Amino acid sequence: MQPIDLSATTWRKSSHSNPDGGACVEVSDDFTALVPVRDSKNPHGPALTFAADDWSSFVSAVKSGTLAV
Repeated sequence: MQPIDLSATTWRKSSHSNPDGGACVEVSDDFTALVPVRDSKNPHGPALTFAADDWSSFVSAVKSGTLAV
């Protein structure tokens, strides 16, 4: 699998990130089929990518309480 170029990606922080900058996750909505996710404290570090359907299922499970975090 080819690496994905994320250099021009627009990132947004999770609405649940603390205001002091700790424990922040950023995601990108720039891609249709996948969702890149990174640690906002390390913006030049690695990003994980998830299939968009899998990410949506994960977020739904967290929101519904099915998957406790």
